[in-house]
Amino acid sequence: MNQPDRRPSVLFVCVHNAGRSQMGAAYTTYLSGGAVEVRSAGSAPAESINPAVREAMLEEGIDISAEKPKILTTDALQASDVVITMGCGDTCPYYPGKRYVDWTLDDPAGQGVDSVRPIRDEIKGRVLALLAELGVAPVVHA
Repeated sequence: MNQPDRRPSVLFVCVHNAGRSQMGAAYTTYLSGGAVEVRSAGSAPAESINPAVREAMLEEGIDISAEKPKILTTDALQASDVVITMGCGDTCPYYPGKRYVDWTLDDPAGQGVDSVRPIRDEIKGRVLALLAELGVAPVVHA
């Protein structure tokens, strides 16, 4: 398990790394106040972050406009304690000894911000539950 001086590490994975995994990573970073090491990646990354996802996160006070979709690497998987998959199915590699959790969520690709908000809110709730499991108290932002 984790050494006391080491932050828990979470990797969020979806196919394009342009929506769900970016929201999960952003919420985990924001709500943990940096107490969790966070990565996100995709098995087939898009060119850029979904604009409706960017807008929905801005409504929460979280700016992900500087983020870029990244390719999933073996190093990222091996360096993570928990791997959260979101709709990548068989395209997500499996490494024994890692804790995998699959979050079944609607895909925000091609959706407007009105459709992205419920997905965003579901991810926020799941991130809060994950932080509780990791023993990390969420940071309250004014």
